[in-house]
Amino acid sequence: MTVPASRVRRRPRTPGRILPLILATALLLPVAFLVIRAHQYIDADREALQQERLGVEYLRALGPVTEALVDAQSAAVADRRPPRENLQKAVEQVAAVDARIGAELSTNERWAGIRAKLEALPERSLDPEAAFSAYREVTDLLLALHGKVRETSGLIRDSGAASYFLQDGVGEEMPEATVAAGRLVDATVLAGQRPASDQVRTLSELATLRLAALQPANDLVNNLRAVVDSSASADLGASVLTPFDAYQRAAEAMALHSQPDNRTGTINLVRLTSARDDAQRAAGQLQPILLDEIDRLLVERIDQLDRDDVLTMVAGGVAGLLLIALAVAGWLSRPSDTTGRPHTTDDEAGDLEHPADTRWEPMGTPGDRALQPVGHGHDPDRWRPFDAAR
Repeated sequence: MTVPASRVRRRPRTPGRILPLILATALLLPVAFLVIRAHQYIDADREALQQERLGVEYLRALGPVTEALVDAQSAAVADRRPPRENLQKAVEQVAAVDARIGAELSTNERWAGIRAKLEALPERSLDPEAAFSAYREVTDLLLALHGKVRETSGLIRDSGAASYFLQDGVGEEMPEATVAAGRLVDATVLAGQRPASDQVRTLSELATLRLAALQPANDLVNNLRAVVDSSASADLGASVLTPFDAYQRAAEAMALHSQPDNRTGTINLVRLTSARDDAQRAAGQLQPILLDEIDRLLVERIDQLDRDDVLTMVAGGVAGLLLIALAVAGWLSRPSDTTGRPHTTDDEAGDLEHPADTRWEPMGTPGDRALQPVGHGHDPDRWRPFDAAR
């Protein structure tokens, strides 16, 4: 028989539904943290590379000033009128660059002092020794400005092997070699005007200037050779090869012609000056090429950082969406509900399985009194206690 069961209200499974949401949130937080931190690191690296590009731009403007100042010094020492036009034009270019990016590179104060000293230089000096000292002071300040730009822009700490050696060559060794070569030639000119009593001092000074000119020139040659040989850029090798070979030959010529003659003890000024001019000309051709290559390498790294940033954000977004979908799926999923269904007895279940068997069978054993009829029965076969007295 079918016994109607009371409808029991099942307790809602709130903890089971909230648990996936909690787990998804717990996973989403560290994923978001990692994505944000990666974005911050990439953004910091991008800003550092942009700062280095500012340093490249500033060094590009300082190159013509260095070359023009060395030429003006040689003219003043030789008692000629210095070519002020080229120097003035180069100074104006640096002033424009410094006004635009000097605050970010912290060069405004240094450049202001150098410009004031440049404008104070006499157009014509009657004393070559005084002119040599005056120009020497300004060129020292200019070399210090090169170092300041490399430091504040971060070029001196660049992590790329090729770009580091290139910036070291074009930002330090090249201007030092150019200035030192000019001083070597000018000191040789002054040596011919000094009295014989100063010969020992002059030879010592020339030896020091010779070492100061050849050491950075050789370092520049070695660095450029390593970069050209290891560079994957065919354009770099083709564009640098010609001026690089010219500079290398000029440096070797300076090393040869700066040696005093064994017989006379003098230096061949004409050949030394020619070698210095060749080296300076080759350096003037190399400087923009090397700076262009540094800038190209920096731009490539910035583009790579942009791609890495996009991939990081996309990966973080996909991971976040998957976790959110997992949480929503866990929240919306419902267990199977069996409330309100009627309960059936075991016999009824058996009847359902065997519908053809309709016979009634008493439950329990024959001695079970709970199933006996109540009251007097009419069974004639049952023995009664007074039947014996009949």
